[in-house]
Amino acid sequence: MDRIILEDLSFFAYHGLHEEEARLGQRFHVDLTVWADLSKVGASDNYEDAICYAGLTRTVEEVVMGRRFKLIERLAQAIADAILTDERIERVAVRVHKPGAPLPIATGHVSIAIERSRA
Repeated sequence: MDRIILEDLSFFAYHGLHEEEARLGQRFHVDLTVWADLSKVGASDNYEDAICYAGLTRTVEEVVMGRRFKLIERLAQAIADAILTDERIERVAVRVHKPGAPLPIATGHVSIAIERSRA
């Protein structure tokens, strides 16, 4: 199946389990892959047949910035749920990077990745 891929969408938000994360905020990065049949728009070259990249980006932004989540697993699930409201999208993969995660070491990165399909 065809894919649309958005990478490294960056947001400053207040997600996290610890009070400091809620108070100070931090940067989050989101990678998004959606699977859909793009053959119609590939043949027509007509914008009305397309899944709008800006619309996908706005949907992610609304979820990330719209409310606070304690866990990035829940944030990723909320993004997937919002993306799958578009009936043209069959499957979605969401990866949330939390570069400022409180780790007990000097360096490292934390990400979670989920995939969800239309039931």
